[in-house]
Amino acid sequence: MAESNALPLVLLSEQFAKLPGIGMKSAQRLAYHVMSMSKEDAEAFAAAIVNVHKTVHLCSCCQNYTDLPMCPICSDVRRDHSTVCVVEGPKDVSAFERTREYKGTYHVLHGLISPIDGITPDKIRIKELLGRIDKGGISEVIMATNPTVEGEATAMYISKLLKPLGVKVTRLAFGLPIGGILEYADEITLYKALENRSEI
Repeated sequence: MAESNALPLVLLSEQFAKLPGIGMKSAQRLAYHVMSMSKEDAEAFAAAIVNVHKTVHLCSCCQNYTDLPMCPICSDVRRDHSTVCVVEGPKDVSAFERTREYKGTYHVLHGLISPIDGITPDKIRIKELLGRIDKGGISEVIMATNPTVEGEATAMYISKLLKPLGVKVTRLAFGLPIGGILEYADEITLYKALENRSEI
C-alpha cells in the first residue's frame, strides 16, 4: 500500500496478503472492506478468528478439525468404522462428504511426505493411523491422497507399513487428472474414484 495510507490499514493489508490466493490488491480491498464494516461486525469478525484458534483442535481419533473431543464422523455409530479413508487435509474430508456416498471414517495426515520440503513421515499423522490399526477393528484403509508425486510416495509408504498388519490397503481409482486436487473434484468423479478403487 502507498505511504499515504494509515499504518494500521497497511498492516491489515499485509496480514490479508499472507492468505493463500490473496495478492496485494485483493488484500487492500479486503482491508478497506473491513474499514467499511460496522464496529460490531468488525469485532465479531476478529472474535471469530480468535475463537477458532481457541476452540478448534484435532479429533482424538481421525485428526480432523473439531471443537468436540471426537468429531461427529468418528462418534457416529452409523458409520462403517472398519473402513478408513486416508486424506491429506481436512478440506479433502469435506470433498468426500459432499458425495454423500462414502459411509466409512477418515484419517487426516495434515501433509504429504516430501523430503525436498523437509516433510518426513514423522511430521505427518502416520503414527496416529498406526495406533488406530493396532486397536483392531479396521479391515480396509483407502489411500486417498492426491495423484501427485508426493501423494503417490505417501500412499506407497503407508501401504508398506500397513500390509504386514493384515489390513487391506486400496488406492482410489483415479478418474481424476494427474496433478489434480481432490477438493476441486466434482461429486460424481469422487464417487466413481471411490467405487473403482484398487488394491496396492
